[in-house]
Amino acid sequence: MRLSTSTIAVIAVLIALAFAPLYLGAYPLTLLGRVLALSIAAVGVMVVWGRAGILSLGQGLFFGLGGYVLAMHLKLVATPKGELPDFMLYNGVEALPWFWAPFASAPFALAMVLILPAAAAGLVAWLMFRRRITGVYVSIITQALLLAFVTWLNGSQGLTSGTNGITDFQTFLGIDLRGADVANGLYWVTLLFVALALGGTALLLRTPFGAILTAIRDNENRTRFLGFNPAAFKIAAFMLGGLLAGVSGALYTLHLGTISPAMIGTAFSIELVVWVALGGRASLIGAAAGLVLGQLAKDRISSAAPDAWLYVMGSLFVLVVLVMPQGVAGLIQSRRRAPAPVPTPQNPVTQNPVAREVSDAV
Repeated sequence: MRLSTSTIAVIAVLIALAFAPLYLGAYPLTLLGRVLALSIAAVGVMVVWGRAGILSLGQGLFFGLGGYVLAMHLKLVATPKGELPDFMLYNGVEALPWFWAPFASAPFALAMVLILPAAAAGLVAWLMFRRRITGVYVSIITQALLLAFVTWLNGSQGLTSGTNGITDFQTFLGIDLRGADVANGLYWVTLLFVALALGGTALLLRTPFGAILTAIRDNENRTRFLGFNPAAFKIAAFMLGGLLAGVSGALYTLHLGTISPAMIGTAFSIELVVWVALGGRASLIGAAAGLVLGQLAKDRISSAAPDAWLYVMGSLFVLVVLVMPQGVAGLIQSRRRAPAPVPTPQNPVTQNPVAREVSDAV
């Protein structure tokens, strides 16, 4: 099998990233691990927005579910047996809430990191797309649901530690999170998940499923007339985006050592969309690279000039919308693609009888 130039370049970058602990210091390596974890959520945005044409401004909801699910397990493991987490004691909670108890099990918690965000995304998508809600209404609904989730987290001090978030993790699967070699191991695990997310999603989008998502994005009504159910495919794409966001949230929580409502609000979800748009929403590599480079630039610029960062990000987004609507990846692909001669059709009617009927009807 002959590999394309872009595939070879991606493999080379992943190999270079695999050796990053050998040539990066502690802080740069930790920062890189965090942004790589976030890039998995960017891959999910690419599937939902770039391929299915669904602009969701609430991916922070699924990112937060993955993060909080893992944080609940880590907090219970760090709490002495028979006692309650410290923030519950401070708020007068007398018994462990029923929905906390199962997360003492590591297999259950890890399963919920995958299942809960995907199931929540599937439910939200089913409620929207079965009623054929599209366009800006999807963006408004997803953002409203995220705001409701963040509001509940902030107001549930005794259940979720409120605005302070859940922190003070000590061990995970028997590994001391404060150990000297944990940072390198966590970085490699994150890089492995990034590679799996990119490779698995790329293979999936090359199947008929990916082709139908493209058709739905470009002309949903015609796809429906051809006999497909757009709602089912959009729900599946939304669930995949939620799943990737949940995994991203869990890994980010491990890297940062905490999870709080401030980390998953509307600003986070909008930033995801901005970086994916900058890198190229129609490209898996462009979406992931756009987020990684954007977050690294954010760290540098916000450290040097905290007040200027928001203006820089806003200017970049305006630049992308006006000059590069397909992002950097789309600009590169358009320059590489040589103009092909337009063939003169011998028979203007398609040979597919169903498609011919649809074409005649439209």
